[in-house]
This record gives sequence, C-alpha cells and structure tokens, in this order.
Amino acid sequence: MYYFYLLTFLIVGAYNKTMTDLELFARIIQCEAGGEGDTGMRAVATVIMNRVDEMQGEYGRFPTLRDVIFAPYQFDCAMTEIGGSPNPQNLYNMNPTGQHYEIAEWAMGGGKLNAVGNALWYFNPFSPDCRQSFPNDSGTFSTRIGKHCFYTPTEAYYCT
Repeated sequence: MYYFYLLTFLIVGAYNKTMTDLELFARIIQCEAGGEGDTGMRAVATVIMNRVDEMQGEYGRFPTLRDVIFAPYQFDCAMTEIGGSPNPQNLYNMNPTGQHYEIAEWAMGGGKLNAVGNALWYFNPFSPDCRQSFPNDSGTFSTRIGKHCFYTPTEAYYCT
C-alpha cells in the first residue's frame, strides 16, 4: 500500500506542474459539475473564479487559479484520497471535452453567470432543500442551479 501512495504522490506532483491552468480548470469543471449541463458548469466555474478574484477573507490567501483549486479541502475532485481511501472521482481521471475548455476559457476571460453573482461556495445537498447558511454562517443561500446550492459571503466570511 505504501508504494501505491508513493507512486500516486510522485505522479500527481509531476502532473500538477505540467498541466496548464486552462487544462486544470477544464478538468475541475468536468469533475465538479460535468453532469449539470452548460448552466451548471458555468455556475461552478463562476464560483471558482470568484474565489480567485476575492481579495479578502480566506480566499484572499489564494491568489491564483491553481492555488484556489488545490487549497486544502476545498474540492473533492482535487484530492486523490478522501478519508484514507482512494478517490477515483478526481481531476486526474477526467478527459475534458471542447465544452469544458470553452467554459474554462469563458470564465478565465471574465465571464460570469449572473444568477450566481458573487457566490463563493456551492454544495450538493443530495436533497431537494438547500441549507440557508453555509459554511459556519459565513455564507447565505442565494440560488439553486441543478443539484447545487450557491452561497454568497456574509460579514462573518470577512473575518476568516
């Protein structure tokens, strides 16, 4: 088992450095929202870029797209292991299509889905209802798109 983790660490580390930001973004979009259609993927891409553009609070410490994607515990798809078990649903196992690249380019070029606004979080509750606040009251529910609930920052966020 040790060799599996060592090999995974070495491959992932090397792969992270050779992937362009565009490819990385297309992969995370596919992994996080590939089943949500064009609007759902644009919504997730908007949140990711909102985090890149955020200058205050927690996300103010992650100034690049790569920093945001690999920030600890932010995206399950950026982790090769969850809870001590391999995570097969990760960005390294994605094969993005032209649609994923187009959405990544759109978002990197300043495109934003208006319905998402300045949301910094999204969450799939696996139920028809969205929590009214998330996470730890630093975000408040703003909209639901497909299976994801979106949350905008409250004043509490700026203390993180």
